[in-house]
Amino acid sequence: MTFFTPAPGTSPVQGLHHVTVMASDPQRNLDFYTQVLGQRLVKVTVNFDDPGTYHFYYGDHTGQPGTIMTHFPWPGAQRGQRGNGEVVATAYSAPAGSEAYWRARLAEHGLSVTETTRFGQTTLTFDDPDGTWVELIFENGQPVQPWPASPVPAGHELRGFHSVTAWVRDTTAVRDLLVGQLGFTELGTERDSEGQRTRFQGSGSGVGLFVDAVERPGQGRGHFGAGSIHHVALRTRDDAEQEAYMTSLTAAGYRPTPVQDRQYFHSIYFREPNGVLFEIATDAPGFPDDEPVAELGMHLKLPAWFESRRATIEAHVPRILNREYGVTIGQRDLSAAPATPQPQPEGVQVYAAGRALDQARVAVVLLHGRGGTAPDILSLERDLNLSAFAYLAPQAPGNTWYPLSFLAPVGQNQPHLDRALGAVDAVMAQLAAQGIPASRVVLGGFSQGACLALEYASRAEHKPAAVVAFSGGLITLDQASRFDGTAVFMGVDPQDSHIPLARFQETAAQLQARGAAVDARVIPGLGHTINKDELDVARILMQQVAAQV
Repeated sequence: MTFFTPAPGTSPVQGLHHVTVMASDPQRNLDFYTQVLGQRLVKVTVNFDDPGTYHFYYGDHTGQPGTIMTHFPWPGAQRGQRGNGEVVATAYSAPAGSEAYWRARLAEHGLSVTETTRFGQTTLTFDDPDGTWVELIFENGQPVQPWPASPVPAGHELRGFHSVTAWVRDTTAVRDLLVGQLGFTELGTERDSEGQRTRFQGSGSGVGLFVDAVERPGQGRGHFGAGSIHHVALRTRDDAEQEAYMTSLTAAGYRPTPVQDRQYFHSIYFREPNGVLFEIATDAPGFPDDEPVAELGMHLKLPAWFESRRATIEAHVPRILNREYGVTIGQRDLSAAPATPQPQPEGVQVYAAGRALDQARVAVVLLHGRGGTAPDILSLERDLNLSAFAYLAPQAPGNTWYPLSFLAPVGQNQPHLDRALGAVDAVMAQLAAQGIPASRVVLGGFSQGACLALEYASRAEHKPAAVVAFSGGLITLDQASRFDGTAVFMGVDPQDSHIPLARFQETAAQLQARGAAVDARVIPGLGHTINKDELDVARILMQQVAAQV
């Protein structure tokens, strides 16, 4: 049994604040949530990490916490794949007695609906245009502030969130977080078509109270893309309470981020052991903070630090029509530049995530370790949580780039190493052909992939913008080409049995002597894995690369 012991200065978390999803076509997304589901567009702003991408917020008339669905629409983004370690569905509360209306409305818009009963309540499940699962649960829930211009009649309007569903390997870890750390109450368990479902309830009395965890042991992890739910935000009352939660979550080993200013709320982020990304967001200041309620969603709102770039941003973001006001926002015409298919380098299978290449400022090429796969290393895209980038991961034949240790005599590995370096070079050449030269590429890898990334950069005539090596070292120490300031991050555990500390240190010293800007960190207790500290350093380095493009 898990019990909640409140941290000093905290009270139990109330429930859901918002849900954030990746989309593709911005106008299609806007029309679906406003014209089909009847949600108001309460804010148009940009992704603060990628100001060339919109951030849409939909909710009730004023955008109360517990009603807010947010989307980052990346034109041309590839479709994601649901799996363990992520939230896979968001359920809205719909008025009891409106089932027939919603079945007819959804059918009218060509949506295929699955009907189930969940904890005794009728549930309709359907896909939004990008494949995100949206659900309606019919109950006598509390009304929210109705949107007068909604195309849905007042008696049938959605009433904010009911719940979210996360797919996990182990419900115990979710219980320890929600009940033990955040003060949720466990309500019960039932088995459905997805697995063993456990429901947890927040402490609030309004909307958005429930988190469901479906246990699916042995099932694969999700693959992030268009339609994927990036994270779910939980409500806290104010900055002081959020700070207290940050302290208690840190003490419990969840490693939350520093507070992020999201203009309309303040946020901290952290993952539970299954991989689900949670946020704790403050209720204040709210969406009417910088424009009147009557004009919510009518203007492109930018934080103060982007105002000097407004003209550039407005020229870059796609043109959209807010049908509530009949006004357009943004200037870029997507129809004039359709996304082109991404060619694959000959003989190399390449997996992709994140932004389409023609929409990305920076490409990240990730190399998996021995026995790993491209989808494995590509899952770092979710942990890095940066939306300005396209992510590519080539797959090694037989899941290994070369058969022997990187410390083996080079001659024994040479034919395999040549093929591996050629595979990386083929990816880099294809990127250059697509308009992304090496100076806009971050090359990274783990273990054997980190060794290959370092070796490629060491030999390449055109250096990547940065190299990120998680648990790796140079394969050869006899190269002499200059780096001229190229940023290189390296991390290793001093007891890592695969990467001797001496070779790690030799690598760092040689690269630095050849002009690289090396940040080499020895992190005790890491083991032969990638940990949050390394990811945080890599994230900052990637942001710096993007800022220089």
